[in-house]
Amino acid sequence: MLSRLYGRTRLTVTGTGHYARIDRHLLGRTELHRVRFSMRFEADGAPLGTLGIGRVLSGATTCRTVRRVDDYVPGDLYLVAQPDEGYESVVDAADLVAAVIDPALVTAAAGEPVRFTAYRPVSQRAARFWNSIYDYARESAAAAAEHPVLAATVDRLLAATALATFPNTAVPEPTFEDRRDAHPAALRRAISFIDENAHRDIGPDDIAAAARISVRAVRMAFRRYLDITPTAYLRRVRLDHAHHDLLTASPATATVAAIAARWGFADESRFAARYRLAYGRTPADTLRA
Repeated sequence: MLSRLYGRTRLTVTGTGHYARIDRHLLGRTELHRVRFSMRFEADGAPLGTLGIGRVLSGATTCRTVRRVDDYVPGDLYLVAQPDEGYESVVDAADLVAAVIDPALVTAAAGEPVRFTAYRPVSQRAARFWNSIYDYARESAAAAAEHPVLAATVDRLLAATALATFPNTAVPEPTFEDRRDAHPAALRRAISFIDENAHRDIGPDDIAAAARISVRAVRMAFRRYLDITPTAYLRRVRLDHAHHDLLTASPATATVAAIAARWGFADESRFAARYRLAYGRTPADTLRA
């Protein structure tokens, strides 16, 4: 089981009281792991084709690749390896959490193929932000398992946060071509696609493909003409659909949490705050009425 998850594996056992536990939570295309070992764990892995981001809660770990050897202690956040890169890892009586991300999600979030250029976060602030998003994803895992739109939303949130957390080759600013393509006709195509497909697992890359322009150009068009991001517009459309469901559902058979999760809102309190701001009442009041 360890080899299937992490590559060829050795356990170096010393002392007494040996203990090992792995908790694995599946989102749409992302896995959230917690690994606890009271002994020494050594993994020698071939490229896994995924992006792994770990955080040390206690104990220590070392990661070795062709380009680096790094030691990590409690509080450290790190990139395990590039998707196409083999690695060696030593986990010594450690408690770790990790996100295992499909690289295609990162490519979609950036709007282009991306390679990470360093294994530590760009700043402590970026690391804290990642940790908060990871914890949010972990808390949402149970609800996301039952609602594909919610799972996809959390997937994309983690991928976008990875881009903001670790140095990478993504081009952050629109190019000349992006500025040229960010015109009203493209925006109309994007809006039409969102309005017709909000119930599906869609993201910035799908919106850009429907508008026939780049992800950066889509973002620029929404900012230029609507002063909003494509993701925020999609969230607004889904909030409207949730409002409709609350109006037409029976309080005897429906719940606010289930309707919110159906439309990609994992945190019921945040959903309620957004809903009240938009409609002037709580979602529970709408459902009861």
